Amino acid sequence: MALVLESPSFRHGQPIPRAHALDHGNVSPPLRWHGEPDGTKSFLLVVEDPDAPDPEAPKRTWVHWIVYDLPAGAHALEEDASRAGLPDGAGQGLNDWDDPAWDGPKPPVGRHRYFFKLWALDRALPHRAYHRADLAKMIDGHVLDYAELVGTFARH
Repeated sequence: MALVLESPSFRHGQPIPRAHALDHGNVSPPLRWHGEPDGTKSFLLVVEDPDAPDPEAPKRTWVHWIVYDLPAGAHALEEDASRAGLPDGAGQGLNDWDDPAWDGPKPPVGRHRYFFKLWALDRALPHRAYHRADLAKMIDGHVLDYAELVGTFARH
C-alpha cells in the first residue's frame, strides 16, 4: 500500500478554503495520512508554493510550513495544529517568514499551487528549528515513501 495524504478541507487540485489563508483565519488545514511502509520511524511535512511571486513568472519556491518528527503512530494533524498543538515529539521548522508555524496562502497575484509534501522516514530528526534546505540533506537516504496533496489559492 502506498502512502496517501488527504485533507477534509479540500481535495487534491482544488481550492484551499479561505480560513487557511494568511490574511483570513490563518489556521493550518486538517490533514490525514495512511499507508506508510514498515520501518517508518517518523514523518516530515513541508508545505510550499512553487509559483512565487507570480505563476506566470515564478522566481522561487516559498515555504509555508514545516513539521518534522511526526511520530510513526500519528496519522493526522487537526485543524490549527500549528498553534493548538502537534502530536507529542513533533516540532515545527522555520518557514520563509522565519516563523516556526503555519503561515497560509497569500499570493500577490494569480492562482498559486500549494504542495503539501509528506515523507515517511526510517529515522527521527534531532530537534531544532530547521529551514527547508537543512531538511533535504538530513532526509537523503532515509525516505521510505512519499505522498503529495496539492491545493490552490487566489486572492480576490
